[in-house]
Amino acid sequence: MANQDLIDALQRADAVEFGEFELSHGGTSDYYVDKYRFETDPGCLSTIAAAFAGRIDGAKLAGVALGAVPLVAATSVETGTPYVIVRKEQKEYGTGNRIEGDLADGERVVVLEDIATTGESALSAVRALREAGAIVDRVLVVVDREEGARETLAAADVELASLVTASALLDD
Repeated sequence: MANQDLIDALQRADAVEFGEFELSHGGTSDYYVDKYRFETDPGCLSTIAAAFAGRIDGAKLAGVALGAVPLVAATSVETGTPYVIVRKEQKEYGTGNRIEGDLADGERVVVLEDIATTGESALSAVRALREAGAIVDRVLVVVDREEGARETLAAADVELASLVTASALLDD
C-alpha cells in the first residue's frame, strides 16, 4: 500500500486538525492528529490494519491501552495473529494484570501504537512486555510526529517504524 493511500484515508476521516492544541505530554502544537477520528472510521481502520499487516513479520501483536486497542484488534483480524493489550498501569482489581492476553516467556512481540510524540507511552509498554519475558525490538506507529520518539526508543534498543510521518502528512 502506498503512503499516499494512508494519508488520503487519514484526511478523509478528518483526523488532522489545525489550531492550538495541548498534547498529552504537556507541550502544545499548531496541529493535532485525532486518533479517535481514524480509529472509529471503518475504512481508515481497515487501511491501517492492512498496512500494519505487511510489517509484523510473524511477531505476536501488542497494543497500548486505550488508543491502540482498535488498531491491534483490527490488525489481529486482518492477519490472524494473536495479540495482547498492555495497560498503562497494573489493574487494581480482578486479576491485577498489566498485560491482558496470553504471552509466553521468550515470545517475540511487536508493539502497535497510534501516534508517537515523545515515545514514552510506547517505551513504557515495551518495558512491561520485557519484564513479562517478551522479546521486543520494534514499535509500529500510525503517525510519527517526529518529536523525539525515534530517539527515545532507540536508546532502549527499539526501532520505531511509522506508516506515515507528520511531515509527510502535513506536506500533502
